[in-house]
Amino acid sequence: MMRSLFLWLVILGLSTTQAQTTKEMRDSLKAAARELSFHPDSVDLMLKKASWNLQLGEWTYAKDEYDKALSLQPTNIAALYYRAYVNERLNRYHFARLDYEHLLTLVPGNFEAQLGLALLNQKDNRFTQAMDQINRLVNKYPDSALAYAARGGMERERKMYELAIYDYGEAIKRDSRNVDYRVNRIDLYLILGRREEAREDLDFLVRMGVPRPSLSTFYNRLKP
Repeated sequence: MMRSLFLWLVILGLSTTQAQTTKEMRDSLKAAARELSFHPDSVDLMLKKASWNLQLGEWTYAKDEYDKALSLQPTNIAALYYRAYVNERLNRYHFARLDYEHLLTLVPGNFEAQLGLALLNQKDNRFTQAMDQINRLVNKYPDSALAYAARGGMERERKMYELAIYDYGEAIKRDSRNVDYRVNRIDLYLILGRREEAREDLDFLVRMGVPRPSLSTFYNRLKP
């Protein structure tokens, strides 16, 4: 079975055990750039440097590294996936789509690439195509909380609030302690005036350990 592309987050150092300050990230970027200068043809070091560019929101610099990596290894799945992401952030939707589609020829059916393509099409106002893709993903991965949550987000953007509430509910069933899913459902409940259900979710988050002051905006919206 093809390993999840999210594994690359760990391999490339994109996820850390604790939050880093901007200065610490810039120091890490500087160190990665220095290391790369001694080994300019190392794809691994290019990806390492690009990962720090990504975390710092330096999309163009990250893209440059992915371009160089792919010129040396055209089928590098990590470089393709993250270049698609940075192309999207740079509003280069056509190029992002090409990268996702190329990736899917290399790893057919890959969850992350399919999800990325669906979200890209939603962002690019290709709503029918995006919804068809996310529906297929939900059907193919019925145990995936992320797939349901992504569809809920699409439905929310299109003001399909009841459907979005349903999908966030399905996501929560599969990942009951995910704060983001509940916060999104709370917001939807409040949009529809379903205050008691919103309160139940808010109180659940507080019991779970989320600081009540951080939820004050939502609690204030409970007031008639």
